[in-house]
Amino acid sequence: MTQVIDRRLNGKNKSAVNRQRFIRRFKSQIRRAVSDAIAGRSITDVEQGENVRIPSKDISEPVIHHGPGGKRDMIHPGNKEFVKGDRVPRPGGQGKGRGSKASNSGEGEDDFTFELSRDEFLEFFFEDLELPDLVKTKLAKLESQKTVRAGYTTAGIPTNINVIRSLKGALSRRIALQSPYKKQLQDKERELEDALKLHGEYEPFVVELKNEIKFLRKKIKAVPFIDEFDLRYNNRVKRQVPTTQAVMFCLMDVSGSMDQEKKDISKRFFMLLYLFLTRNYEKIDLVFIRHHTIALEVDEEDFFYSRETGGTVVSSALELMHQIIEERYPSSDWNIYAAQASDGDNWNDDSPLCRDLLRDSVMPLVQYYAYIEITTDVHQNLWHEYLNVKKKYPNFAMQRIEGVQDIYPVFRKLFKKQAA
Repeated sequence: MTQVIDRRLNGKNKSAVNRQRFIRRFKSQIRRAVSDAIAGRSITDVEQGENVRIPSKDISEPVIHHGPGGKRDMIHPGNKEFVKGDRVPRPGGQGKGRGSKASNSGEGEDDFTFELSRDEFLEFFFEDLELPDLVKTKLAKLESQKTVRAGYTTAGIPTNINVIRSLKGALSRRIALQSPYKKQLQDKERELEDALKLHGEYEPFVVELKNEIKFLRKKIKAVPFIDEFDLRYNNRVKRQVPTTQAVMFCLMDVSGSMDQEKKDISKRFFMLLYLFLTRNYEKIDLVFIRHHTIALEVDEEDFFYSRETGGTVVSSALELMHQIIEERYPSSDWNIYAAQASDGDNWNDDSPLCRDLLRDSVMPLVQYYAYIEITTDVHQNLWHEYLNVKKKYPNFAMQRIEGVQDIYPVFRKLFKKQAA
């Protein structure tokens, strides 16, 4: 029996190399599809990839063929319509299209569609980006149990059987048990061969040698191929490991000046930040704080889709955030990130208070704070006060967003890799 073992690097996934080559070739189209994918997703909806559509014209390969015209010698199969000497009309030059009827609405072929895995999706999403101040000086004290391999055991459930280890044990046992009999068998066979040369086949001691050889062969065959003693099971134990954890605060102005379009822009930005954090931390908590004149902690649905009217007091959200950090997320145990979205409108007397709250209370506790101002107008007093915070704290970043097309470029500016 011939056994073939596939030891190629991609033996179990032979198309992996071709897939990576295809992804590199159509990188621009895939990146564009990934950038548009977040519009209809929830912030925490990251457990799936994305279907990418590439126009058929982009994946077409150049083909060399004979054009119309010129003199050519061709051999055609036999037919009932033409005989030697008949003239065959030259084909026209209108045969480049596909299909039997014309269309005035787009391409004649469907676009090529394939699915990106979750890891591929996130890889395109965050290439060339990094998270500032990723690791705290003091890691989280919280520990979680993680299942790890711990050798092999002789007892377990069938799903944990280690086939290779069990077969190795069975082979070793068969060699150990059969070796003495095989050696005796070889000696008896040589002795029988010499006896047959000197004596007849029916001599008593020759018959006895034959019986002994038959008995030894039976003993060798009696050794089972595999026994329960040979079975080995993968042993897994739970080990306490430190958990890297982070909390993400989402602060948004929901006053009358923040229309639904601005809220959608905010949602996309918060989604980008959440996706980015999940690539660096095992545990992520989300805290949604909305505010107009007062601030409230709400769920995601109310955060993005509730309708509010009234004025704007940004300091109420900063005070609530500081209170929640003190009560539930001590900075010694949590990596704290915050993102604030606003149209820049704020009560004039409140903006200096926001500056003081950030500078004295919030910024010493957080890893990173990103402020985005969604407006096409000139900057208002809140922006200018935040500039003072930015001068003091390098982990405070602020950018302006005028429309949906600015979300991803602004995000890349906030989290662009720093030069070494």
